[in-house]
Amino acid sequence: MNEMYQQPLAPRFETAPLPRTQAIPKTFRVRVWVGVVALMFASVVGGLAGAVGAVKGGALFGAPENRPAAAAPAPNVDQALANGGFSPIVNAALPAVVNISTSKVTKNPQNQIFDNPFFRDFFGEGQRPPREQKENSLGSGVVISPDGYILTNNHVIEGATDIRITFSDKREVKAKLVGTDPKTDIAVLKVEEKGLTALPIGDSSKVNVGDFALAIGNPFGLGQTVTLGIVSAKGRGNLRIEDYEDFIQTDAAINPGNSGGALVNTRGELVGINTAILSRGNSGGNQGIGFAVPVNMAKTVMDQLIKNGRVIRGYLGLSLQDVDPKLAKALNLKDNKGAVVASVQPESPAARAGFQPGDVIVELNGQPVTEVRTLRLNIAGMAPGTSVSMKVVREGAQVPLTAKLEELPNDQPLASNDDGPGEEPNPTEGGSLDGVVVGDLSPQLRQRLNLPSGVVVRGVRPGSPADEAGLQRDDVIVQVNRKPVTNSRDYDAAVKANKSDQLLLLVNRGGATTFIVVQLK
Repeated sequence: MNEMYQQPLAPRFETAPLPRTQAIPKTFRVRVWVGVVALMFASVVGGLAGAVGAVKGGALFGAPENRPAAAAPAPNVDQALANGGFSPIVNAALPAVVNISTSKVTKNPQNQIFDNPFFRDFFGEGQRPPREQKENSLGSGVVISPDGYILTNNHVIEGATDIRITFSDKREVKAKLVGTDPKTDIAVLKVEEKGLTALPIGDSSKVNVGDFALAIGNPFGLGQTVTLGIVSAKGRGNLRIEDYEDFIQTDAAINPGNSGGALVNTRGELVGINTAILSRGNSGGNQGIGFAVPVNMAKTVMDQLIKNGRVIRGYLGLSLQDVDPKLAKALNLKDNKGAVVASVQPESPAARAGFQPGDVIVELNGQPVTEVRTLRLNIAGMAPGTSVSMKVVREGAQVPLTAKLEELPNDQPLASNDDGPGEEPNPTEGGSLDGVVVGDLSPQLRQRLNLPSGVVVRGVRPGSPADEAGLQRDDVIVQVNRKPVTNSRDYDAAVKANKSDQLLLLVNRGGATTFIVVQLK
């Protein structure tokens, strides 16, 4: 029998033998009887006294009319926590966390062999694979208003043709999709129900590392499940899970099926929407690191989806990257804070404001800028038409700039730097940078990437300084040490003119521009 289907042996329990009964001395038995009689006498006397007192006070036949009945004490969460339990929080939150089941129809690719009359007659129509099949999935959601609005993850309901909600009392209703925002992985549903229990919305900006956190959801389709942990970290980003990331990290167990569920604080408030887990190997289960979208971000997205049916974000038109120690040294910066402008979109608010590649944004509306992630979140959270004042470091001096934001375009396609058939650039042995071979841009590639100049990387030797810095084949080098390069001749001259122990390259990769610092050995 396959080991996967063998039933495990029943656990074996062993207990110590009961002690043997020993003979009890006669004198001891007499003392026991005397004690029992004394206790019985005391009980009778005490009971009579209590009964008389009760009759006088009216307790035996009902409380007197002028005495109000004692009110039941309100649940005290602090006292419950002191006693080691979270049941008051859980009992209040469970009705607001729902199970979501979805289904969608997918098409199977059809092998042309089944369209051959011979094989069709041989196998018969019944043997042909179905052209369509139905896929089902499970997730979680949170009721955030009594009139039926529900928050969940976009990936829970993405592509679904049928969405059904199951409440804690086993009621099942059909849900309507209000809107989705894949950039934050948030979706809003609506059910035609009234008087629902809604989870109070907290303030995720007040969540602190070390706070208790309860994750409630539907892991593995088991039904409502509660797990406990703490907030492990805040402001997690650069995970490449979503476009806009500001995750709350928790070690409260989050597993497949928990997506879209609630992350709750000890006041019973919703502080996050459980979204993702960090999983190694093929287990696909919790390993102590889970991520939730902060409720402040989720609520902002939800309000726009309900009002507009879509999310409207501010747009500046910059490609940015964080400052690391090597880049700070190459740009002569005092510290590793700020956001470096790698490229400026033509005809964008940033272009009209005068931003230039190599500028380092250090201030936004009077507040310091320390990293790209928070800057992107702040700009995206502003309404189109908003004027923003910024300070950039350019050639060692601070320069004030003002830009008027526009609406973020829905699609910003990135051009590919793959030459494609028949567009092989003319390679030139550019031995000025050890381990790197470059070539002039072909007219086709120059037009495709909309680049006025640059050289394409034809090869990078493994283990070379450029390879360790992250330079890749098919990257397009557009600047060397902040100087534009038109062709391989300019590139060679710029590399040979370098007198530093590092080389600053501005590279276009797939339409996106970034700075790379090559540490020369």
